[in-house]
Amino acid sequence: MKFYAPLLIISLLLASCSGGSTQEKIENLNGYWEIKRVEKESQQPREYSFNQVVDYIEVNNNEGVRRKVRPQFDGSFLAGEDEEEFSVKVEGDSINLYYKTPYSTWKETLVSSREDEIEIENQYGIRYTYKRFDPYLSDHDQKEE
Repeated sequence: MKFYAPLLIISLLLASCSGGSTQEKIENLNGYWEIKRVEKESQQPREYSFNQVVDYIEVNNNEGVRRKVRPQFDGSFLAGEDEEEFSVKVEGDSINLYYKTPYSTWKETLVSSREDEIEIENQYGIRYTYKRFDPYLSDHDQKEE
């Protein structure tokens, strides 16, 4: 039994450190994101290889905004007028996003959050996997003159 106690403690420490802190997970939301996959229970996941529109998410002090933007080949973005404001609440071991627009309110749960990928599940059990948006043309794609 004495052998198992230190092993258990080390395992718990490694598991808690590998996921990153709650604040780090929230900060990972910031940036441009494109849908990679959508999963709904009892249906085949739908994979997306190209998106004409991406989500821009910005979070400060547990208050955030999400906008749909259209990337341009020159690296700029065309932003629509619509935006969704949300608040971030840590409830138990979950990070929840509470949205409110003039038309509706809803909740999403941040399932996982890494620097290059996030997963969000809505109140209907639909899981969205996003990857960080990679601009169409980057500096290494352009030829030197």
